[in-house]
Amino acid sequence: MSMDSFFMLLAWIDTIYWSYIGFVLVLCAGLYFTLRSRFFQFSTLYHMPTHIRDIIHSAKEHQYGVHPLRLYFASVGGMVGLGNIVAVVTVVTIGGPGGIFWLWVASFLGMIIKYCEIYLGVKYRVKNDKGGYDGGPMYFLQAAFRGRGMPIAAAIFLMIYGVEISQFTILTDTFSNLFHIHRLWVVVLLLALVLYSNVGGIARVAAWCSILMPPFMLGYIIACIWVICLHGDVLVRIVGEIIPSAFSGHAALGGFAGSTWLMAASAGTARAVYSGDIGIGYDATVQSETRLVSPVKQARIAVLALLSDTLICTCSCLVILVTGLWYSAEQMQLSEYVRTALMPHVPYVHLWLPAAFFIAGFTTIIGYFSVGMKAAHFLNQRYGRKLYMGYGCIAFIVFSFCEQSQVLTIMSIAGGLLVLCNLTGLLCLRKEISFKNE
Repeated sequence: MSMDSFFMLLAWIDTIYWSYIGFVLVLCAGLYFTLRSRFFQFSTLYHMPTHIRDIIHSAKEHQYGVHPLRLYFASVGGMVGLGNIVAVVTVVTIGGPGGIFWLWVASFLGMIIKYCEIYLGVKYRVKNDKGGYDGGPMYFLQAAFRGRGMPIAAAIFLMIYGVEISQFTILTDTFSNLFHIHRLWVVVLLLALVLYSNVGGIARVAAWCSILMPPFMLGYIIACIWVICLHGDVLVRIVGEIIPSAFSGHAALGGFAGSTWLMAASAGTARAVYSGDIGIGYDATVQSETRLVSPVKQARIAVLALLSDTLICTCSCLVILVTGLWYSAEQMQLSEYVRTALMPHVPYVHLWLPAAFFIAGFTTIIGYFSVGMKAAHFLNQRYGRKLYMGYGCIAFIVFSFCEQSQVLTIMSIAGGLLVLCNLTGLLCLRKEISFKNE
């Protein structure tokens, strides 16, 4: 079997999974926990200023672990990345305007799923010998299933997913093309930065994200809103098409092949899961390092973090829609859509967008790699981290020479397997999850 045939098979598996298994699993689990918690997402967002003050006050009472607000930025750093600028483009190029509706649905339901993940991650965490905590799906799955089979499987999938080859490849493409630097030198430099950043573990990753994420998020949102406002007349028409095309699909336009409602639903769900880390286990592992004792207080942060992620995804999708690039006949790399849309309207895009790409991609790469290191340590406390660093170096180098769509497919399948493991565990431990202060 040729490599092209192999990746075509993976793409087919990915489409089938997210069209049926992944879509139904996220929808059903999200609906169940939303109804059981009496729409906990709404009340949490409404009272978020009070919750943040409570979190800051509670953090002063304990010194063991990482400050919860730093972990918020580590969470956002892992979620808000090139998945929000690049991978999310497929929501509208495949699903049309209706893909945004399913992105919103999956994100809203994902808020309660992430809350449950983090709650269990904090509840079943254990202290380590480095002044922090170890938690995440590997630990709460031990409580959900007898034996270590499922926790080991989740750890392996999280190790695969932790090497964020998709965003690493996009950064390599972007900087080697823009600055005409040999591809291998870009790979080596990025790899060195990733390894250095992960020496300090989650605490160092959180520090990096706390510095880099606020200016990136603010600048990118302002640029997108500016372009969207310039196309206000088109925006009205696009918004009017979101709901109808979500349930009926969209006819072919230009190079757009047309879509069914199922294509829109699967594209929206898959990209919401990928960009927002819904059911993946990243956030459950990161947030378990909090110095807060209450799982409820720490888990509430996930609702705000995913709202931030969804806002940036929506901005990216609307920019592609209002500028008409979603049905363009031109064949572009995924990373070129947003740049092409912004360039005629935002000054100096060629200078600041590569910097934004770097911040978005780098924070996500180091965040996921740190979680992969924790999963490797769970499997083998003596050699796990060292072996994982070697595996990560090889994987980053090899897949940086593949097509962006190919590595995105690999990440999507690995994410789907994690969703299957973790959501099954959440449902098994559903009676252990509380939505009230403890």
